[in-house]
Amino acid sequence: MEPKAKNQKLGFLEKFSYSQLDFAGQLVAQVVGAYLMYFFTDVALLPAAAAGTIMAVARIMDAVGAPVWGTLIDMTNTKWGKARPYFLWLAIPYAAAGILLFWAPDLSTTAKVWYCGIVYIIYGALYLGINAPLTTMLPLITANPDERVVLNSWRMVGSNLGVFIVNSLTLPLVAFFGSGNDVKGFRIFIILFAAVNAGLTLFSFAHTRERVKTPGVERVTLKKGIHAMRGNWPWIIVVAGNFLFWIAQQNRQQGMVYYFTYYFKNKDLVTFFNSISLIQLLGIVAIPLMNKYLSKSRIWALGLATAVLGQIIITVSGLNVPGAVIGWLVGQVGSGIAVSMPFAMLGSAVDFGEWKNGINAAGLLTTIGSAFCMSMGQGVAGYLNGFFLSAFGYVANQTQTAHALLGINIDFNWVTLLVYGAAIIPALMYQKYEKMEDQIGVDLEKTRA
Repeated sequence: MEPKAKNQKLGFLEKFSYSQLDFAGQLVAQVVGAYLMYFFTDVALLPAAAAGTIMAVARIMDAVGAPVWGTLIDMTNTKWGKARPYFLWLAIPYAAAGILLFWAPDLSTTAKVWYCGIVYIIYGALYLGINAPLTTMLPLITANPDERVVLNSWRMVGSNLGVFIVNSLTLPLVAFFGSGNDVKGFRIFIILFAAVNAGLTLFSFAHTRERVKTPGVERVTLKKGIHAMRGNWPWIIVVAGNFLFWIAQQNRQQGMVYYFTYYFKNKDLVTFFNSISLIQLLGIVAIPLMNKYLSKSRIWALGLATAVLGQIIITVSGLNVPGAVIGWLVGQVGSGIAVSMPFAMLGSAVDFGEWKNGINAAGLLTTIGSAFCMSMGQGVAGYLNGFFLSAFGYVANQTQTAHALLGINIDFNWVTLLVYGAAIIPALMYQKYEKMEDQIGVDLEKTRA
């Protein structure tokens, strides 16, 4: 570790550049997370069951890809660091995969299913490759746990601004560019956003730096990385909670397009509700202040409980728009808190693995704990959406039957709130290990010196 790295305060440009990495990433990832299922069923006109299956199969492939990318990061040792060079190497390929994913070529239904499936698997692999270093970099930029929380809050602000831009502009710009042709509209839209994504990623690569060095083992193989997981209960708990959170989060995000388009019969509400999601920032910017009075695990559990409360309000409000707005705002503040905490806590889980097992497998542990959870959560949510749409008789671009509306309602409301609620359990379990962080930091500072 460089001198004084543990107590070093980061400058504005570096905090901005780190936060911008997630802002840039969301310009493609959020389009995929929020609109891909809708694009598959209502624009590319794939059967709902096939679309859900594609989402699930692609995420199963991530089960192989996540440890591979994590191990590659751990084994990387360049003049730019371990995680940072991947932004340089993958910025353009990732943007290109995003464009191809929303291209919808004029093929037969069977051929389109294969095309979408293959491209989505490729996109998923590249997503893991460019998203994993983002979280891995956090414990490598600074060894100060408090500074990590602050830096992660910057990241989450950038992420939410990216989500806000995508959610506010996607459907209006698709309509504008397409003039009634959504295939054309999505193509032009994704080319524009993917190009900006690549440019901003390269800018951030140039203005961030890795400082924390772990002497001794510079190249951590997969076998050694797995050893770092042994007995690492803080990491296991964070992974479990974050995985459940992303299932609920993506289930809500993917399901809302159908919920407001067909249940409320007002597609414009999709853009409106997405635009007010920026209220998440209230929860995110409050985290450093809350951390002065509450433990990270309690803040995490509080965020999840607030997300559950918001979804309950939406559920009981039925077709009452003001009630749904209140529930949405409450839920967004909660999910803003809940989405932030695991990223900050993963750095401490990596430290625990190094403290207990003598191996700093930051790449593998943070990849599985962040990018893998997000990607798999998106896949499971896509499968759930496809299952409920298909099982309850959904027909794209048609007036839905009462039975189909019931399925949309159950999926968007009840599945979401139940999974959010389940994630509270591991959040509370983390409290025991959080109390050990200060002593672990002192011990590691001695062994790294």
